Amino acid sequence: MARLALFIDGGHLDVLARDIFQVRIDNGRLRDLIVRTVAAATAEPLDLLRAYYYDCLPYQSNPPTEEERQILRRKENRFNALRRLDNYAVREGRLRFRGQDASGRPIFQQKRVDLLLGLDFALLSARNQITHAAIVSGDSDLIPAVEVAQQAGIVTWLFHGPRQPGRSSTYASELWLAADRRVEMDQAFMASVAMPTSDP
Repeated sequence: MARLALFIDGGHLDVLARDIFQVRIDNGRLRDLIVRTVAAATAEPLDLLRAYYYDCLPYQSNPPTEEERQILRRKENRFNALRRLDNYAVREGRLRFRGQDASGRPIFQQKRVDLLLGLDFALLSARNQITHAAIVSGDSDLIPAVEVAQQAGIVTWLFHGPRQPGRSSTYASELWLAADRRVEMDQAFMASVAMPTSDP
């Protein structure tokens, strides 16, 4: 039987959902749609090993402000909700403060997220635990992990955002080229995995 692992860069997904599509993602629906998409293309029974979700908790000053505490609680609640989903694991990196830009806005950098994703990807590949790997990301740093998986005979899928004419792309073209199969998460895709909007 074919077996799939799903690797989600949470920060990347948040940017797509918020800045491009203006939706909130239902991660259970996202998981299920990706499994159905891969299963339909493989034309054989497909088992989901696990969905791995990679993200950071928000930065906290020392001492944190009340607003920072509230943002942290919301993100912790979100991570806990993900952990309650079937076949979901949350991997937490760290968010580091790197100073301020020219207009005084803080600059933050995710640490460990790409490394954790790449390690999980490579370990599952090396242990022959999966036959398919789906990535929701746009980061070219994942290319070595994709190549390791392919050397182990694993079919790699990239679920990516749209090309944006006149703007920077939502994914690295090198990662797009490295993947075996590609699925654009367009408006219809994102609408189908969005949380229902509550009535006013």
